[in-house]
Amino acid sequence: MRKILVSLMALMVITTSFAFFGKKDDGKKVGLVVSTLNNPFFVNLKEGAEDKAAELGIELIALDSQNDPAKELANVEDLMVKGVDVILINPTDSDAVARAVMQANRNNIPVITLDRGASRGKVVTHIASDNVAGGEMAGKFILEKVGKGAKVVELEGIPGTTAARDRGKGFNNVAKGNLDVVAKQAADFDRAKGLTVMENILQAESEIDAVFAHNDEMALGALKAVEDSGKKILVVGFDATDDAVASVKSGGLGATVAQQPKMIGAMGVEAAVKVINGEKTEEFIPVELELIK
Repeated sequence: MRKILVSLMALMVITTSFAFFGKKDDGKKVGLVVSTLNNPFFVNLKEGAEDKAAELGIELIALDSQNDPAKELANVEDLMVKGVDVILINPTDSDAVARAVMQANRNNIPVITLDRGASRGKVVTHIASDNVAGGEMAGKFILEKVGKGAKVVELEGIPGTTAARDRGKGFNNVAKGNLDVVAKQAADFDRAKGLTVMENILQAESEIDAVFAHNDEMALGALKAVEDSGKKILVVGFDATDDAVASVKSGGLGATVAQQPKMIGAMGVEAAVKVINGEKTEEFIPVELELIK
């Protein structure tokens, strides 16, 4: 009888252990693939997602693509191996990310894009600022400050990203017929490249009244080039990173369009939970913008 009781107790312990581990494995698990963590904007996006995941009791696995589409695909494949329920992805490039999105589609893992969209593949929802409206906001501010016919430079982000296309589209909606865009070059959303590209433009163009950069990192790089040249040129950025806002307050940058990256990350996690729970989500969830000047 005693042997039977001992056996039953051992079986209960084993069963309880399996139940415990099974419950742990059944918890909600979300993957986050960030284009780069070498940019304050995306660091803030990741932090917003992490804070919301902690608040909701969600396991979040965040991976850095280091601005490399091949690394991005590998990160998505890694998350699939880890058994995530939903993948949040901030694409390195809207076209290049299609392979990663379709890979997740084939494995029946829902995908949510953040800040930048995907040109192909099935995406459950896209969460981002209205970049066209933000570009228009920057264009109107520049027009107001330097006047019609002023000579302006546009520093573009990474070609192929929805952020670069939409911000440029919004700015050019205002610039067309109002501003003379004397130079338009890509600086890949990077501060060092923004500095180098702007230095070259300053050498090629004798007269420049303003610069619109598709993000703050390029804007701050351009501002350094302008300051080194000794010229007075209005520089406007986009994202309202801490460095950019500090520069606006100190009289460096003229303005920056404020996104809310932490909110984008947090809303991504909230949308992921809805998807896991079988709830409906909107195809596009906009995040409000404002102009810091």
